[in-house]
Amino acid sequence: MSDTAPKADLIDVELKTGHVIIQLRPDLAPLAAERIRTLAAEGFYDNTPFHRVIHGFMAQGGDPTGTGTSGSHLPDLKAEFTRAAKFERGTVGMARTMNPDSANSQFFIMFEPSPHLDGQYTIVGQVVEGMEHIDQIKRGAGQSGVVQDPDRIISMRPVAA
Repeated sequence: MSDTAPKADLIDVELKTGHVIIQLRPDLAPLAAERIRTLAAEGFYDNTPFHRVIHGFMAQGGDPTGTGTSGSHLPDLKAEFTRAAKFERGTVGMARTMNPDSANSQFFIMFEPSPHLDGQYTIVGQVVEGMEHIDQIKRGAGQSGVVQDPDRIISMRPVAA
């Protein structure tokens, strides 16, 4: 865990295999970082599934319906694309539709670098502890990565100050 990161920028994600700490990147995506922090504090992500998980690519969650088609009660966010950071292993990005300004609550965590996403999706954070637990999330089938009986987030909260 970064000793320089404000505690408000750290999110604790409890999975069945252990805890994952995500360091939010408000320097890159202030709107998206605030959205993740707000929803986590509300308990929005508790018991939500990793509904789309593609081996060698990423695990996506943050949709309470588990369908990949829903978000939170808050409005969609304006895109915050950057070339100042890249989609590497452990990078957390905001999921969206084809509309760049459609990110809401869904996010994805990279298993491997994916340079084709650089500058195309908002980077909201980075896993700084517990990536081994992300590696154990149940994978989906086929190119879509849709998961039957998916693993779920037990709880997801900002780290207490």
